[in-house]
Amino acid sequence: MRNKSGINFEVIKPVIEYALNEDIGSGDITTNNLIPSDLQTKATMTAKSSGIIAGLEVAEYVFRTLSPDILWKTFVKDGEFVEKGAIIVEISGSYRALLTGERLALNFMQRMSGIATMTANCVKTIGGYHTKILDTRKTAPGLRLLDKYAVLMGGGTNHRIGLFDMALIKDNHIKVAGGITNAVARIRTNIPGGIQIEVETTTPEEVLEALAAGADIIMLDNMTSETMAACVKIINGRAKVEASGNMTIERLREVAATGVDYISIGALTHSVTAFDISMNIES
Repeated sequence: MRNKSGINFEVIKPVIEYALNEDIGSGDITTNNLIPSDLQTKATMTAKSSGIIAGLEVAEYVFRTLSPDILWKTFVKDGEFVEKGAIIVEISGSYRALLTGERLALNFMQRMSGIATMTANCVKTIGGYHTKILDTRKTAPGLRLLDKYAVLMGGGTNHRIGLFDMALIKDNHIKVAGGITNAVARIRTNIPGGIQIEVETTTPEEVLEALAAGADIIMLDNMTSETMAACVKIINGRAKVEASGNMTIERLREVAATGVDYISIGALTHSVTAFDISMNIES
């Protein structure tokens, strides 16, 4: 089942259920002993800072797991910018469900909106260049699909989802295979058509070898901007080019100016600053 966002909730459902079980365990002893089971209320989620919202349907799914008949009214959509103070969503229904699900729903939304906001800032920084911002596999275990969805909501581009959908030949692979040429040849022989091969390189000489071997994407790893520009000229459109390694927002325009097609940034998902959202329940 894919909802409006495109998130596959058949895949995400076990993650949400595990998180609920982790938090609730045998029951919310505070809420269940203070709040009557039939008491209804209304709550609003409000942005406490400005940025991009992501994770609305995930938060809704949390509350609906606890109480299927809640009313959920959104004022923005995933991927939209909100100003500080904007109301994001209004929720009506079981007081118990709203209190019990509040923290988990906010945890998901704050992380996802933080990723989306940082991604959007990076995309804006390189405005005017053809370069795209890529995520990496440096995601929170179990949350990869949500982390990568949040990158999309911020205007970024997903790199490979995991180890199964792209061949990325890195330095240790190259050592074992006896060089870039051997590594690409062996991978090409054994994988289905349509799967791309990317090769990590650190010098112009390695770039030339990867190009000659027929790599689809060539990663320029931890190179200076000057070296990247020279490598882009060498490749000359014969393969896609990804810049990687120590990519700070201050450096992005300089790197984009070298002509690379992609800049991958692990910090999008491994160093998330949570987007501040509050949930206020009517008394």
